[in-house]
Amino acid sequence: MPAGYREAECCRAPLLPLFTRDIAESGLLCQHCGESAVAFEDIPDEGLRQRIREWTRLYEPVHQVAHWDDKQRKKSRDYDQAFEDAAQRVEELIAEAATSLVTPLLEHFPALIWEDQDECLEVRPEDVSL
Repeated sequence: MPAGYREAECCRAPLLPLFTRDIAESGLLCQHCGESAVAFEDIPDEGLRQRIREWTRLYEPVHQVAHWDDKQRKKSRDYDQAFEDAAQRVEELIAEAATSLVTPLLEHFPALIWEDQDECLEVRPEDVSL
C-alpha cells in the first residue's frame, strides 16, 4: 500500500476516490472497481457535504436536458438551444466542482479523481475552463 493511502473497503486496493455528479447518491466511487468507496455520509466535513448537496441539486436538472423525451423537447420550442445552454451551464458547474468541492476533499484524501466531462451533454474535458 502506498504511504498515505488507506485500503478501499470495496476491493482492498489503495483508496483512490472518484467524484462524480452522482456523489450525493453514490458517494465517492472506487477508481479500481467502480463500487462506492466512501459513502456520502462518511465524508468528514458536514459543511462540505451541504455544499456538495447544493451543487448536485443545481446539476441534476441541467443534466436532464440531455434525457428529455419528445414531449419535453417539443415543449421547449428550441431543443437545440436548450441543449447548448445546458451544456454551457454544465461546463460552469464542473469547473465550480473542481475548484470549490474537489479541492477541499483533498484535505481528507491523499488523491482524488473528478469527473471532468458530461458525455450526455457532449461536454469534454477541454471544454471546461478552470
